[in-house]
Amino acid sequence: MDYYWDSRIKYLMSSRELYFNDDYIEFLIKNVWKITSPIHMVDFGCGFGYLGLKMLPFMPKGTKYTGIDKGEALIKKAKEIFEKLPYEASFIQSDVNDFEVSEFEFDLAICQALLLHLVNPKEVLNKMIQSVKLEGKIVCIEPHRISANANIYIAELAEETNIDLGIIQKLHSVYQKRTGKDGNIGLKIPTLMRENGLIDIECRVSDRVTYLNSDKEKKVRENIFKSLKSEGVCPPHIEDEEKYLKRLIDNKLDLKEAKRQIEIEKKLNSELTESGILYNILFAPTMMISFGNRRKI
Repeated sequence: MDYYWDSRIKYLMSSRELYFNDDYIEFLIKNVWKITSPIHMVDFGCGFGYLGLKMLPFMPKGTKYTGIDKGEALIKKAKEIFEKLPYEASFIQSDVNDFEVSEFEFDLAICQALLLHLVNPKEVLNKMIQSVKLEGKIVCIEPHRISANANIYIAELAEETNIDLGIIQKLHSVYQKRTGKDGNIGLKIPTLMRENGLIDIECRVSDRVTYLNSDKEKKVRENIFKSLKSEGVCPPHIEDEEKYLKRLIDNKLDLKEAKRQIEIEKKLNSELTESGILYNILFAPTMMISFGNRRKI
């Protein structure tokens, strides 16, 4: 059976650039986590190795990076990228649910946009904890999607044509109940960490705000808009409106709410597809960065 994210490599490479400025990554490593000597870090659900690419330039020389991901194509891409770089990196193709950790092996375990896709995030978090040494660090970077939905501003469009947060929150809630997966898990991670026995728990938020405007060169604007589209700022074209209406109603929207959501999506798609790269658009994904330490026995 094909792995979904193997077919979404372009999306992953595009959207991840919206999350962090490099200087904030450096600040976290040096001033918040205070990593001053080489470590061995493991990235659960590493994809193409994005976190390694962002973090290793600021890590002490000699730091080792191990990435774990289910996707064959993603692991292949990661190996292609890192074989050209001066870092000690290795990759393991495995579902994080099936991966057998060696206890106390790593100094730092990290994940990004992983736990929201899992029905058992607490179990995988516990696996991350077991993989690190006593007093080792766990970092989980996860979305609080309703915050991201609220943090979209398009100056040229009337605010009433923008996202209806009440409808979106209702859809998030229904999705969670139906699938067991939580798109708003980011703000809940510190509590899960505490329940799993971590100490010295803190939570921060990603710093980057992307601003698309017509002063930028056309190629730059096109690239920014492509990334914004990948994060859902521009909804896709609705191919079958009647079918989509039924789907929204099946997801517990009433008829008025469903029609309102379709109206908003059609308006945004039409306006942004035609003129998006000329608009003033601001987007802050507000990824929640939660971290804590394994208790020393």
